[in-house]
Amino acid sequence: MSVLCLVELDSADAVVDASLRALALARGLAAGADGAGPLLAVTFGPAARLPLDVLGAAGVSEVYAVEPDQLEGYAPRAWARVLAGLAGAAGAGGPAGAGAVLAAATDRGSEVLAYLGAITGQPVAANCLEIAPAPGGTYRLVRQRWAGLLLEDAVLAGSPALATVSADAGAADAGAAGAGTTGDAAAVPAGSRPVVHQHKPGLTEADLRVRAAVSADQGGGVSLATARVVVGGGRGVGGPDGFAPLEELADLLGGVVGVSRVVTSQGWRPHTQQVGQTGTRITPELYLACGISGAIQHMAGCGSAKHIIAVNTDPAAPIMSRADYAVIGDLGAVIPALVAALRERG
Repeated sequence: MSVLCLVELDSADAVVDASLRALALARGLAAGADGAGPLLAVTFGPAARLPLDVLGAAGVSEVYAVEPDQLEGYAPRAWARVLAGLAGAAGAGGPAGAGAVLAAATDRGSEVLAYLGAITGQPVAANCLEIAPAPGGTYRLVRQRWAGLLLEDAVLAGSPALATVSADAGAADAGAAGAGTTGDAAAVPAGSRPVVHQHKPGLTEADLRVRAAVSADQGGGVSLATARVVVGGGRGVGGPDGFAPLEELADLLGGVVGVSRVVTSQGWRPHTQQVGQTGTRITPELYLACGISGAIQHMAGCGSAKHIIAVNTDPAAPIMSRADYAVIGDLGAVIPALVAALRERG
């Protein structure tokens, strides 16, 4: 069975971490019972800048690239139309054909799969950790519910099968793609590169009615969902001006700033920076939480971080018990000292 996977690229045309995890699970699903299914990727951006070695190492055999002159920017319904056509939905006999379509459970991946479900009339399984073929053309899956607090065993029936892949699924390392996924995927030969097809979709004005534009001052840098380091700020920062040291620290660490819900509610920072159940779920190598109490909704968004360091004046704050390291102290003293130490090390 062939599997089609939406692959998101960052501002530097690198595959985002969440898409690598989706590819890892998709590769195991494509192998299935017979081990013969190809893994196909869909990208939106210049084909000439695609990281083909990374995609090849993740098990991708073919890439369908939609160039900017064919579809500029992010248009969720149009992206879904592209996936539907390639998957051969509703007997359309698309150029790729697919038994399943997967995407990372990012803001874009979740939105595009929702549109695809509406277009095809098929159900969408969200936040999957495992997917495997089952008798009768169905799929057995494990997915997260209630912001990851519960795991659900379920059966998905659909043609094509549609699913988003949780940020916690499998291994994101392209060189280890397939590890921890269902199916017995064979090792991908080192240096293998997929075949690239420049796909030209047929779209209507209705498909392009909803489009997102990224302003020039927000277009660069690392996104919150894919950052390796996140410096979080909460009520304890004190106000909008209190984030300047956190911005400086994040820059030194090559990361980004995230915030708790109360910060966005106060209007100190935009909602796009919110970490939590109603914000962005992050999976960084390091989450440095500054002045954040750690309510359950916030922990649902940062709980998948590999390492958590908390800085707080309250030793009884919930996040202190969840942190790998806890610093009990004033942010006004701790953060400047940390910044100075990092600058001294060069």
